[in-house]
Amino acid sequence: MPVANKAREIAMKSKTRPYISGLFFDGLSSGLFMMALPWVMLATPGMGTFVALVAMVCTASSFFVTPLFSTLIDRHSRKSILVAVQVIQSSTAAGVLVLYTINAESHWWLAGAQLVFWVTNDLAWSANSAFTQENYDRHEYGTISGYQEIVMQTTTLGAGALGVLLLTHWGMMQFALFAAIASGLGALCYLCTPYRRRVRESEASTFASQLVQSKAIFSARPHFYGFLLLSSLSYPVLTFLGKLVPVWFSEQGISGDWFAGFYIAFGVGSLLTGLFIARLLRLASFRHLMQFSMAVIALMLVGMSVSVRPEYLLLFVFGFGFFNALNRISGTNWMHRKVDMSERGRVNGGIAMFAILVQNLSYLLIAVLSHYGLTQYGFWVAAFVVLTAVAMMYLLNRRLQSEMTLVVQNP
Repeated sequence: MPVANKAREIAMKSKTRPYISGLFFDGLSSGLFMMALPWVMLATPGMGTFVALVAMVCTASSFFVTPLFSTLIDRHSRKSILVAVQVIQSSTAAGVLVLYTINAESHWWLAGAQLVFWVTNDLAWSANSAFTQENYDRHEYGTISGYQEIVMQTTTLGAGALGVLLLTHWGMMQFALFAAIASGLGALCYLCTPYRRRVRESEASTFASQLVQSKAIFSARPHFYGFLLLSSLSYPVLTFLGKLVPVWFSEQGISGDWFAGFYIAFGVGSLLTGLFIARLLRLASFRHLMQFSMAVIALMLVGMSVSVRPEYLLLFVFGFGFFNALNRISGTNWMHRKVDMSERGRVNGGIAMFAILVQNLSYLLIAVLSHYGLTQYGFWVAAFVVLTAVAMMYLLNRRLQSEMTLVVQNP
């Protein structure tokens, strides 16, 4: 047995090291390049509206192509998709570098580059979840989830801290060169990752038929997917806070350094979850961990609502980051075990579309609250939404428990 365990450990490391390295280069290049693109555009006076419209087009495009991409993930090699994303991003960054080298730069080219990175990042996010489920075994899911979270938060914090410094010293040429090289290294790392492909394209199913099946997949298990959709609200709440907090800080005359602290506090909380996730996942069932995490997230939002000092708000953001990561990782691991591998891409796509829709509605809410000078109430609205989701998750959890009991009684 010890020999067998040693062999499994070696196999785990051989496929995890290049994969995690690929995630690292992917996250760092995307983070820095996506930060640089709006900054360069905003360097020209009067470009604020243009940048906002570009972000809106990127979000809308991602929403509409998600069903196509999710079906693509269920029909082709997930590893090949990850490699292709890095190649596309590296080529896009190289194209920007060439344009700036020959003095043919344009804000429209930068907007196009942002659109490519935005949409392909969403594709890579869904493909990574499907790849993990396919390439790892049940007993490895907790460990790889911890590695993924640590790398994601490390690159997020690194890109944020390094980006602030580099934005004052680098131009678009340097950022484009860095992104092209880093994305290229990411592609090489993914290429070197051992891959056990278990989902293959079915000759009996066309792309169109599989695309249409997405609705049937969710309809077949409404309580299960309803629970997952409600838990996914933590992501649009996070992006909502990312827009709400700087507006509130500016209205209160709070220094922008505190907004940088917002991301640091969130990242450190999430990073801490990644360090202990293998143990945390053993404390209770995935459903109970998700439900508990969402309840605590609601309490953190209430705390933010009553915070009158920025340091108190960051303390609650730290807790939000910890339990947001726990909720997301628990949901991902639950899907690893309960969702058919051949349907994982479309399931991820459906959840992503729901999150994007809520995300856009939340941005509209910020605009309305800010217009009427009610920004502070945005925290209360978010808390109410999450508390409502927790109540609905409780009811769905009881339904799911009843369904499991019936299955046991009538095998």
